[in-house]
Amino acid sequence: MFKILVVEDDRELNRAVCSFLNQNGYEAEGCHGAKQAYDAMYGGTLFDMIISDIMMPEVDGFEFAATIRELNQDIPILFMTARDDFAAKQRGYKAGIDDYMVKPIDLDELLLRIGALFRRAKIFGSRRLEIGALVLDAEEHTAYLKGEELPLTVREFNLIFKLLSYPKKTFTRSQLMDEFWDGDTSSGLRTVDVYMTKLRNKFAGCGEFEIVTVHGLGYKAVLK
Repeated sequence: MFKILVVEDDRELNRAVCSFLNQNGYEAEGCHGAKQAYDAMYGGTLFDMIISDIMMPEVDGFEFAATIRELNQDIPILFMTARDDFAAKQRGYKAGIDDYMVKPIDLDELLLRIGALFRRAKIFGSRRLEIGALVLDAEEHTAYLKGEELPLTVREFNLIFKLLSYPKKTFTRSQLMDEFWDGDTSSGLRTVDVYMTKLRNKFAGCGEFEIVTVHGLGYKAVLK
């Protein structure tokens, strides 16, 4: 059974979320702040996912998520917060979270997102993607199509692996720049367009997916 740590200082909401998750096949444990969450995690319990608020006393969700991500690169982290501003979302994703929900929370939607995050975590846990005749290996940074290796730079590989790990999910140019380019880079957002053109050319012989431009936003991979 998957274990989920719910870090939320609103005791009533914490209790409601944990109860709902426990009734739907998960084992949820509630904490009312980051320090209590650290104690739970270091006390020997192995959690499979963390759901956290942002606005909490002493240690906020941003600091908490960044600390967890330094210790564990793979555990899914979902923010559940009243903050609906873009700056908070951007800061959360930069800290390493995987998903973001704005209160009031629809518990049925929360359940769907949890399921999706666990599916994605399984993909990243294997560090290997197999899509038809295409095989991507993140450990070796190699891509093989029908047994033949496709020459990719590290950045090209990371970009295509990211897109194919989240099929149909749109990534903005800013999100991709933040993750795969140094923060002090002088490159503009259109650099992402250049890389997407390169990837389309290199995977032109692959009929397993296509890189779709989402006008005004960014890019996504769509499996065929």
